[in-house]
Amino acid sequence: MSTTSDTVHLAVDDDTARALHAGRPVTGAETDALRRAFRLAANGPAHGPNPRVGCVLLSAAGDVLGEGWHRGAGTPHAEVAALTDARERGHDTTGATAVVTLEPCNHTGRTGPCSQALIDARIARVVIAVGDPNPVAAGGAERLRAEGIDVLAGVLPDEGRAVLGAWLHAVERHRPFVTLKLATSLDGRINAADRSSRWITGEVARLHAHGLRAEVDAIVVGTGTALVDDPSLTARSADGTLHEHQPLRVVVGHRDLAPEAALHGPGGELVHVRTHDPRVVLVELARREVRHVLVEGGPTLAAAFLRAGLVDEVHAYVAPVLLGAGRPAVDDLGITTIGDALRLTTRSVQPLGPDVLIVCGVDTPQHQDASEQSTSANDTAEQEH
Repeated sequence: MSTTSDTVHLAVDDDTARALHAGRPVTGAETDALRRAFRLAANGPAHGPNPRVGCVLLSAAGDVLGEGWHRGAGTPHAEVAALTDARERGHDTTGATAVVTLEPCNHTGRTGPCSQALIDARIARVVIAVGDPNPVAAGGAERLRAEGIDVLAGVLPDEGRAVLGAWLHAVERHRPFVTLKLATSLDGRINAADRSSRWITGEVARLHAHGLRAEVDAIVVGTGTALVDDPSLTARSADGTLHEHQPLRVVVGHRDLAPEAALHGPGGELVHVRTHDPRVVLVELARREVRHVLVEGGPTLAAAFLRAGLVDEVHAYVAPVLLGAGRPAVDDLGITTIGDALRLTTRSVQPLGPDVLIVCGVDTPQHQDASEQSTSANDTAEQEH
């Protein structure tokens, strides 16, 4: 099948934008199928090194032949899952259209290249939401087009990027996506003057936080929090049982943990990164294919990540409690005037029993790749580490 000669410049991202040949305009059936593919993608795990991807196969008449999504590293990719589904339904995919949320990969990793699977299935057209920014896997669109397949990319790209979430950010910025979690009183305290802190927020908020833990790849605390609070850093359900997925438990700082520490108990792998620099932490976690990090560990660690410009999102669980004294949720950020305040973008506000969860995005010029040259965060207070 021949392609047209028209060229469009897609709004992928600055690092991966490239001119792609576009086939005929997207149809209503393809748009509906792509939105269905977004919903399918959300069935995949939020954690892990691979992106959430969904795929829907359409006949020439716009009927659904098969659909699938990626279920995690080492399992079939969405395109292959959709092809398998179509065959199990007894459908011939020759001349079909594959509608997929992310550009089909063009490399052999834990599984084979999806571009070749589509070629072998004699797919005639591929509609893509977002181009793959990963240079290792990218090139699927070009490969398909070289085989005479009609390719249209950049369809509903904003919705596609939202589905890819932390994975896309991690690949584009060459470091894990960082969520800072805070649990505070209404006046921003994490404990009372006598250091008592369990529990500021209620059961509903704590259960929600465990759900958040189950969606990330790693939880990070400083040695101060690890030694004082003795947390287990596990993701648990309402009845206390462990979720199937347990994130890495990462302790930052030089002090040793006690042999009887809860962090040595059941849960995710324990990783001790002996540094005070959050960038070093993220480089080590990126090496382990971590895409999403949850920073939980105390005011000093929170300030270190914020001062380094390495926080991408804040989840603040706020209880309707006033303490007046006690430690603040975040230590000194070096801000001395209101004009220099770090202003966030509120994304959502959610009641959780008596408490409220405020989710804010951090989008400032401070944002940096973990590999960028910078000064150490040792100037933050030592007690947390």
